[in-house]
Order: sequence, then structure tokens, then C-alpha cells
Amino acid sequence: QVQLVESGGGLVQVGGSLRLSCAASGRTFSGYAMGWFRQAPGKEREFVAAISRSGGRISFADSVKGRFTISRDNAKNTVYLQMNSLKPEDTAVYYCAGASTRYSGSSHYEYDYWGQGTQVTVSS
Repeated sequence: QVQLVESGGGLVQVGGSLRLSCAASGRTFSGYAMGWFRQAPGKEREFVAAISRSGGRISFADSVKGRFTISRDNAKNTVYLQMNSLKPEDTAVYYCAGASTRYSGSSHYEYDYWGQGTQVTVSS
């Protein structure tokens, strides 16, 4: 069992930046590929980014490429999502998720564990 807790959300103006963190506890963090998803009101949960166990393979949704980065620190049991050049359409609850595989992708079915989410609001 892995417990995931997100932090770092908040209110930011268009063009601003936020860094989300997801702290893991429980089983060995380095044994899980990690992902970030988001869900806006009235919309389905969508993939944002993923990072492999070692951090050597990463992927992004087209909507955030060039603006967001994902990284992990296995010594600190934490995965990060750096969000730059934020837009109003980035407003959503952001969730981190863990997959019991070396690599993970964009389908939420691949992920076994989920955090409770953190709200990100981008104001214009």
C-alpha cells in the first residue's frame, strides 16, 4: 500500500508558476512509476505527465508540453510537477498517482494508487 499526499496548489495569475509536490509513504517509492492527472469541473480526469521509476523516461500531454516538467527525488519519496506559463484552462484539481510498473502512461487504469488532489486555480 502506498499513500500519496499532494501539496503546492493554490491561486495564481495567468502566466505564473506553481510547483506541486506529491509525498509518498508506505512501500518503496522507487518501485513505482508516477503520474499526474487533473480534473476540471464537469470534465473527465485527464493525463498531465508521467515519470518512470528511475526518472529516465517522461511523457506529457500535448496541452502542457513545453510548460510543465515532472521530476522525482527517490531519496525524498517525492514527485514534483513544475508548472510554468499557466493558463486559465489549467485550472483543475491535480492528482498524483502511482503505478506498480517500471513505466506508466496516460491511462488512469494503469495506476494503482491515488492522492486526494490539490486545487490549482489560474485567474485572468
